[in-house]
Amino acid sequence: MIVIEPIRNGQYIMDGAYALAVQVYVQDQLEITEPVLLPYIVEPTVQVGRFQNSLVEVNEDYVKDHDILLVRRDTGGGTLYQDPGHVNFCFLYPGNTDIYGNYAKMYQPTIDALEKFGVKDLSQSGRNDLEIAGKKISGAAMTIKNDLVYGGFSLMLDVDYDAMVKALNPDEKKIISKGIQSVRARVTDIRSHLAPAYQKLTNFEFKDLMAAEFLGIEDMSQAKRYDLTDRDWAIIDQMVADKYKNWDWNFGNNPTYAINNAVRAPGIGTIEVSLEVAKGHIQKCRIYGDFFGKKDIADLEQVLIGQPLRQEPLAELLRDIDLTPYFGLLDPTILINLLLS
Repeated sequence: MIVIEPIRNGQYIMDGAYALAVQVYVQDQLEITEPVLLPYIVEPTVQVGRFQNSLVEVNEDYVKDHDILLVRRDTGGGTLYQDPGHVNFCFLYPGNTDIYGNYAKMYQPTIDALEKFGVKDLSQSGRNDLEIAGKKISGAAMTIKNDLVYGGFSLMLDVDYDAMVKALNPDEKKIISKGIQSVRARVTDIRSHLAPAYQKLTNFEFKDLMAAEFLGIEDMSQAKRYDLTDRDWAIIDQMVADKYKNWDWNFGNNPTYAINNAVRAPGIGTIEVSLEVAKGHIQKCRIYGDFFGKKDIADLEQVLIGQPLRQEPLAELLRDIDLTPYFGLLDPTILINLLLS
């Protein structure tokens, strides 16, 4: 098994967008003739599934206020919160293999390793979860592409319960829909379950310890590696710019959905906005309310159609429009916030 890590000029890259780009680059552009292990650790990141509506799934205000990166995967599934306390492992298996869909087989080396380091009451639960005494410590995913089985999971060495809950929209979280009042009721960290000798490991030490077990070696210095070249990184840089840090990919790929919001503006009255949004852009717009305007509100609606549902472009657009004939003395920020709510 070959190890490929996001190390560039001796520096470990912890950017969540690069983590995705490296995985896709290795799958699509490197010749893989034997299994590949891709361990990685990222700074705080919210990762949405390929077919999810990021504006619905994510608490955008919290994510912005806490400098949490939002990225969209190429694969399906749900929204994930990750930070340096989450140690991630991805695998690529070439050719015919019986591991696809077999999460028990995929997790067994992890169970063996964690038991070796003192963790008890481990079990693979449901379709794709790993648990300690009934509390989740990992969730896995698999897919097939280019005759390669791609599998991966995140091990929660440490858990920031507050961020894990607040980074996602409460109405959309599975823990809420299942009637679970606290994430602590079904999630736990790995660190507190390790034998005392291993509880002070750094996240990178834990990563290397687990990876060595997967590879059947004593130390990662013995690992067979492929070091990403300058040419590799140049292509990965372009992938990040064109896709994984591109608004059109992360937000513009949102499915068609409707927004209906209302606000009571002092001295103006009630303003209600109804939008239809597709690929992150306003497709239909209606503005209602009990405000008094001299100009036809349909003119403003028409200006908004086709605009990206983003704060910066909307602010720039409305900066050049006098809203007074439509509403009275309305602060444009109120309308922008109404559109984005």
